[in-house]
Amino acid sequence: MDLKNKVVLITGASSGIGKSLAEEFASRGANVVLGARQYVKLCEISDDIIKKYGVKSLAIQLDVTNEEDCQNFINQAVYSMGSIDVLVNNAGISMRALFNDLDLEVLKQIMDINFWGTVYCTKYALPELLKSKGSVIGVSSIAGYKGLPGRTGYSASKFAMNGFLESLRVENLKTGLHVMTACPGFTASNIRNVALNKNAVSQGETSMDEGKMMTSEEVAKIIVNGLQKRKRDLIMTGQGKLTVFLQKFLPSVLDKLVYNVFAKEKDPLIK
Repeated sequence: MDLKNKVVLITGASSGIGKSLAEEFASRGANVVLGARQYVKLCEISDDIIKKYGVKSLAIQLDVTNEEDCQNFINQAVYSMGSIDVLVNNAGISMRALFNDLDLEVLKQIMDINFWGTVYCTKYALPELLKSKGSVIGVSSIAGYKGLPGRTGYSASKFAMNGFLESLRVENLKTGLHVMTACPGFTASNIRNVALNKNAVSQGETSMDEGKMMTSEEVAKIIVNGLQKRKRDLIMTGQGKLTVFLQKFLPSVLDKLVYNVFAKEKDPLIK
């Protein structure tokens, strides 16, 4: 897939993987439409992309939990760019709290952003994507294959995203629509800093060693390469591939391994 002059929409584009995706797509000649709540920051990123790569870039304020915002995001993109070739559902939030301790508002917020945000944007973009025989990408997680302790809402939202995208893929086997689920490993970004604690408030710090993680730039490059090859699923690390394998064939062994890993994080929730 040649990305030159293609129109790519990215949610959650103001930081982390979303920002890196915007840069990576633009570097390959794509025009990008960026959505996020932090509008001023988004405009700065968009302006930098235009200057650096000479492509078209549009910043649109977007709260993916708001269905009307999502519809407006798609409509403005079509009005300004004329078509949609790729939708990247990247907006997401994590959490860190045991289910026994948390306020249920934590799970509601996470499902609204991670799952419903994907559903809303995909619903309104789908007619244009069917016209262009384009691509829908969901930036998911290994937590969508294996439930992780202290991340009940996050895992639930990613399982839901994966199931939604799988169903969408099967429904469109003969329409030309490409559907790809991308599952990075642990990525150095601000997702753990803004992760919700048991009271549905951002925890403000990471509980893991960010220095040993994938960079958002590495993740973006893998996702765009996968898109160009019209891949179905991207499991990006050896640890991730092993997790998927063990979950399928030795789930009880994986339970113990996952428990031990999360018992070693900073201020562990399980011991």
